[in-house]
Amino acid sequence: MPSTSPERRAAFRNAIEHFLKERLDAKLDKLPSDDPKRDELISQHTRETWLADAARRVAQIQIVTHTLKPIHPDARGTNLFRAPNELPAHREVGSHVLSQDFSSDVVGNAAALDVFKLLKLPVDERPLLVWMQDGDPDLLAALSNDTDQAGDWLIAFTGITAPRSATPSSHTLAKQLYWLTGEDPADNTHYHLLAPLYSSTLAHAVFQTINEDRFGEAGKLARQARYAQRDHDTGYREYPDLAVQKFGGTKPQNISQLNSERGGNNYLLASRPPKWRTRALKAPLFTDSVFPRFGRIAEVRNTVRILRDFLESDPPSTMETRNRRDALLDRLIDELVDFAHPLQATLPAGWTRDTECRLVEAERLWLDPGRVETDDATDTEFGGAWRRMDWPAEIGRRFGNWLNHELGQSLPLADIEGRHWRDELLLHTAWAGKLHSLRTRGDAPTYIPVRESVQ
Repeated sequence: MPSTSPERRAAFRNAIEHFLKERLDAKLDKLPSDDPKRDELISQHTRETWLADAARRVAQIQIVTHTLKPIHPDARGTNLFRAPNELPAHREVGSHVLSQDFSSDVVGNAAALDVFKLLKLPVDERPLLVWMQDGDPDLLAALSNDTDQAGDWLIAFTGITAPRSATPSSHTLAKQLYWLTGEDPADNTHYHLLAPLYSSTLAHAVFQTINEDRFGEAGKLARQARYAQRDHDTGYREYPDLAVQKFGGTKPQNISQLNSERGGNNYLLASRPPKWRTRALKAPLFTDSVFPRFGRIAEVRNTVRILRDFLESDPPSTMETRNRRDALLDRLIDELVDFAHPLQATLPAGWTRDTECRLVEAERLWLDPGRVETDDATDTEFGGAWRRMDWPAEIGRRFGNWLNHELGQSLPLADIEGRHWRDELLLHTAWAGKLHSLRTRGDAPTYIPVRESVQ
């Protein structure tokens, strides 16, 4: 245990008070200077008052690795904490392969997640919770001048790692599987009931790895080398047919803390066999738009048909209806990103200079980003237009018009629906991620007017 010192006590206390000040300032900034609630907020965020309240609320949350709510948001039952080194090793990929610096998750009352943020505060490169678990005397003194009070808070905070019940339980909305452990399938006693849980720590590690591969600096440099047909020290990873599963809707924090940090996004790798393509990719020449070509893709035609049939059924205006519509729209947007990628990455940079290319300017800018990097002194107008970043909003508008046309044969669709399809494209994770990658590679400004066009 480290020796006690006034400097260490001050370091702990400063970390806590700085955390509280940031939270307080964020709330005060939203209030007028004469609002009577300001005094109440200031009083609530004094160290002893806030810590006393946090010690009471910490019982509402639990640190876990395997969670139940991703299975079903209304399921009630046991969540588990199992460190990777506590799990049996298998040849298959699982939570057991994670290192000891894995990310723990937190479940429970989302209103109490601020307590976990406090416990994660680093001091000397270790979270406050670890210092608490060690019973550090300087941290104890930093919590409160009252030794007994500080001891009670310490017990309350370290209880966040304890199971909420000694008896595991499942729920009717949770997944349950009867596994034959005996010899007689007709004998109920020869089965063991399994209740699979979602490994939130593994999902978070997968999400971080894929995001780094897709948007990280190393991958960006390797892709730049490929576009410029230069040798490079490393390769890069692509994830074809990557799917995004959303948990929690507009309130991902209701599922768990890590799910909230991911914005509710959870990646699913494609599990189907690869599709071999033997025909060379052809540039979309002799046409003013690629959207008709996009619309002829079998998966796109099928998704549009399902969406049209669903909307024509006049479904009720409920959350379930919106989720169903948005899921189909997400599928179309993923297909659009996948459709554009080979045109952007496989065709030679500057292919839109071909005199037989009749695409509108926005689609040229979208589908030929390598042209910006060719350093052609006679092509500065194209590079300037690309970096102004007006074209993503125009692509969104054209996508909205195309989808309105595809759906509007028997549906009363107008500009408002077209704007909705446009906005969903511009704010979609796959589209925004790809645009971020292109913008970074093309040295476009960080601030672009794409968001301003979303009304």
